[in-house]
Amino acid sequence: MQRIASLDDIAAGLDALCRIDPRLEPVRVFAGEVPLRLSEPGFANLASIIVSQQVSRASADAIFGRLTRLLDPLTPEAILGAGEDVFREAGLSRPKQRGLIAIAEAVAGGLDLYHLCSLEAGEAIAELTAVPGIGPWTAECYLLFAAGHPDIFPAKDVALQSAVGHALSIEPRPAERKLIALAESWAPWRGVAARLFWSYYRELKGRDAAPPA
Repeated sequence: MQRIASLDDIAAGLDALCRIDPRLEPVRVFAGEVPLRLSEPGFANLASIIVSQQVSRASADAIFGRLTRLLDPLTPEAILGAGEDVFREAGLSRPKQRGLIAIAEAVAGGLDLYHLCSLEAGEAIAELTAVPGIGPWTAECYLLFAAGHPDIFPAKDVALQSAVGHALSIEPRPAERKLIALAESWAPWRGVAARLFWSYYRELKGRDAAPPA
């Protein structure tokens, strides 16, 4: 698996995508800078993605900032030892609390978040989504940003749906299944396509909606 590990890899992927689908040329121009968004694999990275589920990027950053101040370092052991008061002070919803506890228990029980980054996407996603509270979107984002996986497109992401719909004049915006089918044509660079459309959304809306990395 070729890892997206540098801005040169992003540039190569964008060049390839524009050859594959010339409609992406103006998207690339409008989007401007397409950042690498690569971070260290491990529990803290996955926890930040869990926190960002179904909330704005600004809200996710605020919640995760409070959580990491309350639990420093943020480890599975710290999550498992935290009480309800800590989660409440951080602003975590019940589902996010359950998700963080479940993944902390899984890691404490032997789930290797570093090893997952070396697996093919399907196998890694299957292992992650076997943990209660970890859905496909969370697993896909972890592999994009922690593993630098080149060919994953989180089609459930509302910002990506909106960006693709606007950029390609698709009304109403493509829902998950339609976007999965559309993104197949961007293989094997769907991970770069996702970064491109998050950047497009940033320029369109004036705010960053990509999950933290």
